[in-house]
Amino acid sequence: MTRPAKIYDRAYFERWYRDPRYAVVGEGVRARRVQLAVSVTEYLLERPLRTVLDVGCGEGAWQPLLRAARPAVRYLGVDSSVYAIERYGKSRNLRLGSLATLHRMKLRGPFDLIVCSDVLHYVATDEMRRGLKTIASLLGGVAFLELYTSEDDTEGDGEGLQNRSPALYRRALRAAGLIHLGMHCYAGRMLADQLITFERAER
Repeated sequence: MTRPAKIYDRAYFERWYRDPRYAVVGEGVRARRVQLAVSVTEYLLERPLRTVLDVGCGEGAWQPLLRAARPAVRYLGVDSSVYAIERYGKSRNLRLGSLATLHRMKLRGPFDLIVCSDVLHYVATDEMRRGLKTIASLLGGVAFLELYTSEDDTEGDGEGLQNRSPALYRRALRAAGLIHLGMHCYAGRMLADQLITFERAER
């Protein structure tokens, strides 16, 4: 029997993002992730952050935090949740799409920062690989790619979680041309030549 498709409706976001019994990422944690991603991006680009693409953005929770830190930033969020797009599409600049359809969306890159947080370990392996290559092709600065592997203890929504090995992810990231900087941050080909040895997490 085929499992019914997961529905990212209002009830889903209320449970996993706002209900204190289930939510595992509070505003403080999210704000620190935003601060980390912005700081690494600006350090390597040597200028203020200008453009952000958030893939699998949900309700676009990064948008107000980014705007608070960098009021002039241009943010675009992409998500498959019809609910999220209907509720926040206009106010937070969200578009209907997914990691699987990203390559067909004709987005105008490069983007200084691309965020794909808590998404890659919920999609099929082929979609994950293709999505990483599309992200790399749109990347002009740093990608914040938060993901969990079979070696990590996870909390929260376990439905559809893909329990992949670290080695599989490393191969997919290298195949996409993404260079690990540490702390979920990756550089693309446009920054590859300027990275010094210990700005890379592994060589």
